[in-house]
This record gives sequence, C-alpha cells and structure tokens, in this order.
Amino acid sequence: MNEKKFLIVVDMQKDFVDGALGTKEAQAIVAAAAGRIRECRETGYTVIATLDTHGEDYLSTPEGMKLPVKHCVRGSEGWALDKTIAEELKGCAMVEKPTFGSVRLPEILSAMIEEGDHMTVELIGLCTDICVVSNALLLKAHFPCADIGVRENCCAGVTPEKHRAALETMASCQIDIL
Repeated sequence: MNEKKFLIVVDMQKDFVDGALGTKEAQAIVAAAAGRIRECRETGYTVIATLDTHGEDYLSTPEGMKLPVKHCVRGSEGWALDKTIAEELKGCAMVEKPTFGSVRLPEILSAMIEEGDHMTVELIGLCTDICVVSNALLLKAHFPCADIGVRENCCAGVTPEKHRAALETMASCQIDIL
C-alpha cells in the first residue's frame, strides 16, 4: 500500500490576511503556515492551494448579499496570495473556488491516488470557521477512510471564538486537530 500525503493551503490570500476581511489572528499565523508548507514540501507532501475567487459582480451574488464585503476579485491585489505564502507555494497547484468549499478538490485528489493507497490530508489556512471547515468536511465525506486533519496553529477564524467552534465541529466529524 502506498502512502499519499497532501497539504491543502486554504485561501491564504491578502484579503483574508490583511485586506478587506483580514484580522490580526490571520496575520499572526502567516509565519507558522509558511513554515508548515516548507516542511511538507521537504518531506514529500503534494501541496495544493485554494484561491477564493470572485468576479466584479460579487456583491450581487447570493454569497455577496449575505457577506456584503467585496473581496478576492480575480486579478485584484486582495485576490493574490500573501507574499510570504506565495514564496513557499511557488510551483504548487492552485485551485480556484467560487465559494467556501471546493467541489473540484476531491476530484483532483482522486486523480492523484490509486486503489489501495492510504491518504493523509492536512489542511491549513483561512478562515477556520468558513472555508477550512467546508473543505475539510467535503474531503472527509469523499474520503471517509483517509486521515484528515487540520493544523490548529496554522489556521485562524473570523474570531477566536469561531475558530474554536469550527475546530470542535471538525473534531466531532472525526477530523483530527493537529
């Protein structure tokens, strides 16, 4: 049996770090997240990053009507990866997603594994209580036998309380908190 290890870096974009929806907690995890990306690349993980991606019409979309803060518009400064993170992700696959969870991500991972492979998936990034939890649950539903975990010190939520609540939710769904 082959072991396949993946690191999913969720939405480490300027708008979530220090832009339109940025927080001091998000800024505080950048160094740890960059270090984890480097460590995983050095130890043979396949690293894939997601990019929250919206159009200029974001505010008129169903999501934009419930979160009326224009962010991560394709091609904008806020859509770009945080500079420190971008340096660590050079050459890695990027997956654009129009909403919280990427339905393409399970398809991409499925194409990279073979029958009988054991899969480990670790997620880091922003925001724990929205996009990280959405992607973690999608992956757990698609790969129920995989080891799926979220590295707590490399994630930040909209608030510290929502971060903790999301971690509890994921733990309840058999996602390891690392």
